[in-house]
Amino acid sequence: MLYMLTGEIQTGKTRWLERRVDEARAAGADVHGVLAPGVWRRLPGGGLEKVGIDNVLLPSGERVHLAVRRDLARSAGREEARGPSERAGLGWAMSSAAVARVDAHFANLARAAGTPSRRGLLVVDELGRLELIHGDGLVHALELLRRGPQPAWEDAVVVVRRGLLDRAHEALDAAWPAVTHIVPPG
Repeated sequence: MLYMLTGEIQTGKTRWLERRVDEARAAGADVHGVLAPGVWRRLPGGGLEKVGIDNVLLPSGERVHLAVRRDLARSAGREEARGPSERAGLGWAMSSAAVARVDAHFANLARAAGTPSRRGLLVVDELGRLELIHGDGLVHALELLRRGPQPAWEDAVVVVRRGLLDRAHEALDAAWPAVTHIVPPG
């Protein structure tokens, strides 16, 4: 089954998914793919502000710093004039090298997808405008999901914002025997 985890910006999708990944591992499942936790800084008043996005490659746990909020990247002179996020007009300044590293991880998973393992789960956090509109970014993640269930995983969870659900369904529904939406509580 393909689960599309959806919701608006900063509604707890990744935190919810991290808990499910921990539960799946505790139950003996192999988990492959990528989690995309935010990078936060504490504000003087005690609140938190999201300033970046990391990618955690599963199953190894390798952490790749993927993106910095656009205004912070601009003020630090860290924007890439021809980077994928700049071409797509995203609010996050993504490192081309980091995007390439994460995409290579999905390409490696694609080569191993036919190898049976214990019960497995594929996690893609997240498919966004880069992949679903611009054909850029984590293209191997999208390709892998388009293959449907594999011997290494029968199920997959993909994070997709509500505004991109139609595009995600167009790209993926035919490959999966069942597709359902999940909205994290709270």
